[in-house]
Amino acid sequence: MYAKVIVDVAAGGVDRPFDYRLKDAHLGVAAPGMRVLVPFGKRKLTGIIVELSDTASVKNVKSISELLDVTPVLSPELLDLGSWLAKETTCFQITALFAMIPAAMRAKAQKFLVLNEEANHVDVSVQALFGQRIKIPFKEIPEDKTILKAVSRGIQENVLSVYYELKDGAKHKEQKAVTTLQSAQQPKTTKQQETLATIERVADSGAVPVATLINDHGLSRSTIQTLIKNEFLEEHQIVIERNPYERQAGDGREAKQTLTHDQQVAYESIRDAVEERSSKPMLLHGITGSGKTEVYLQAIEQVLKEGREAIVLVPEISLTPQMVERFKRRFGDHVAVMHSALSSGERYDEWMKIHRNEVQVVVGARSAVFAPFNNIGLIIIDEEHESSYKQEDYPRYHAREVAIYRSQTHECPVVLGSATPSMESFARAKKDVYTLLSLPKRVNKKPLPAIELIDMRDELRGGNRSVFSSQLLDKVKDRLAKEEQIVLFLNRRGFSTFVMCRSCGYVGDCPHCEISLTYHQRGNQLKCHYCGHEETMYEECPACESEHIRFFGTGTQKVEEELQKLLPEARIIRMDNDTTRKKGSHEALLKRFGNHEADILLGTQMIAKGLDFPKITLAGVLTADTLLNLPDFRAPERTFQLLTQLGGRAGRDTREGEVVIQTYTPEHYAIQHAKSHDFESFFAYEMQQRRQAGYPPYYFICLITFSHEELLTAMKAAERATRFLKERLSDQSVILGPTPSPISRINDRYRTQCMIKYKREPNFSEILSELFTHYQQEVHKDSRFMAIDRHPNIFM
Repeated sequence: MYAKVIVDVAAGGVDRPFDYRLKDAHLGVAAPGMRVLVPFGKRKLTGIIVELSDTASVKNVKSISELLDVTPVLSPELLDLGSWLAKETTCFQITALFAMIPAAMRAKAQKFLVLNEEANHVDVSVQALFGQRIKIPFKEIPEDKTILKAVSRGIQENVLSVYYELKDGAKHKEQKAVTTLQSAQQPKTTKQQETLATIERVADSGAVPVATLINDHGLSRSTIQTLIKNEFLEEHQIVIERNPYERQAGDGREAKQTLTHDQQVAYESIRDAVEERSSKPMLLHGITGSGKTEVYLQAIEQVLKEGREAIVLVPEISLTPQMVERFKRRFGDHVAVMHSALSSGERYDEWMKIHRNEVQVVVGARSAVFAPFNNIGLIIIDEEHESSYKQEDYPRYHAREVAIYRSQTHECPVVLGSATPSMESFARAKKDVYTLLSLPKRVNKKPLPAIELIDMRDELRGGNRSVFSSQLLDKVKDRLAKEEQIVLFLNRRGFSTFVMCRSCGYVGDCPHCEISLTYHQRGNQLKCHYCGHEETMYEECPACESEHIRFFGTGTQKVEEELQKLLPEARIIRMDNDTTRKKGSHEALLKRFGNHEADILLGTQMIAKGLDFPKITLAGVLTADTLLNLPDFRAPERTFQLLTQLGGRAGRDTREGEVVIQTYTPEHYAIQHAKSHDFESFFAYEMQQRRQAGYPPYYFICLITFSHEELLTAMKAAERATRFLKERLSDQSVILGPTPSPISRINDRYRTQCMIKYKREPNFSEILSELFTHYQQEVHKDSRFMAIDRHPNIFM
């Protein structure tokens, strides 16, 4: 028997399955989806079995060195998904497969087999391995078919568990625990006797954490230690699963809300699609505050009643705590959480809950779309228009496309929810490719907040050089007096956008990138937001030694400082990448704001969507033109979406809401349509612009970028690729470039690009694969040299 293995080498020449012989001990145990250790040249590498076969394609076949799993980590469906993903995103198969596995399983780690405390029976041969231990290194399991099968069976029956301890310190969380020992004597003191009786009652048949005995049962640590010393108790170290949202654990008893007529219609449409096993995508277009989340919750409840599972994707880490809290209240411990802010160990523990079928709902960011469920009944993508659903590194997938592909396998609907859908999604809904569901009214029957545009050119002419217009400042003071809350949005972090010498015009640039450094007041640092370079702010100009250095542009730090000067009584929370780097900081800041420990929430894009606080009555946009002036055809769409989403944070409860948008281009159509809350009119106008310019959804776009330390090398490669594509693509496709990228150098690598606009190219995937393999295998071995992005979100 042979196994076809994809080996962990990201290179064009080895991007295919290799044949390996199964040892006798592996027969009946090895299965597709398992990780293995295999000899490859002079090395031993990790690989993934993708198929078992009775025959091999070559004569001299090496044997698999070791099975790294005793149960598959990837199901047949996920293996198929990996193959599709590699083709659709033009990447190596091993890259696509590893994207679905937690980092704890990909990193160098020591693997352990753990005997679960609640296990009632264990195979004799396995028990002999453990002896008196509850955790043994995986390498101690002998290559014996009987034992391997017993271990595999024990894992499937949840008698045994597999854990990884990472060398980078993300180890498993352990706790001291005690079990009772048989003794013919009684403890000496009454207190010791009572303590032992309590532990015997609580322990049942397993080990009890000492912390639980002290915190929940009021027992004394010194008394427990005495009982251990006198051999009435035995001390153990037990592995416990990390719960990143333990403080938000709900009991799953929250009553469902009464739906409005529009919500009921949307819910019934989703319910019918679930029951009919329809995989046609559904677009839930609901204005901010229309109750989309309640529709999701009730639809998922129906899915769980049928014994199926649900995946819920949210775009931002900042949205996750609030969303998790709602789902925990409704579904209790049936919810797992997956996003990048969790530690490696926490992500692994959550993934294992899903893999062991301990939960039926997963809430998470983009990568949660790969959750290893086997019977998915519904996939929900909230705020589906968000660019964070697109992975910007290999494999460059969009979570929406992956969700739709999985839905076809599981015969379940995908619900795309948004108040401001992407142009592509809404166009598909208009053409009945997606089913369109609408929630045109707010749940509380309140109107959307009134929006006032402030022309900042008039403020400048009136002598106001502050970042705040007089109208916005007056409204902020009014809300503070009423003890209401305010959100202020500025899409620039840091203190100043750049620093410049007034004497010679010198601007502080990053030495590694073609971009100016941003000044951060904390630490008095100049920072590059692309490569991470930092340097101390200079006291005199490096070029002419002048002391006339001035700060230009405004970031969130500077706005916070100005607010404190203008409104010293205001309590301000700043929320941007600088204040949310620490683990749990998103949740902590939002909790403080939700408890009204602050009056003003100032931040970047992370505060503009999904947040629901009843006391917010004023939302202010300090500069609406930040996104509008980017070299990106989606700039008007993103500006409209951001302004509409931010406006939706105000007036969500009984109080009236108001929005103030400060701008230097109030006449722009994106801003005008945002002012009137008119998505349909904006959609019609923007589609007209896209049609004239030949952009999505009328064309597909592919961006190919080359980067190298030498500009000439990158430009020549782009020129050769352009010639290659012109020879193979039809005349209907348009190839633009090659040209330097908008930011022509990042991290000491020069960047050039070419763009392909096409409507129908049946062999496009094969052409790109040929180009990719050619450059990776024959021209340049550097994996960063060429990047192919089939549906780019970023053109910088």
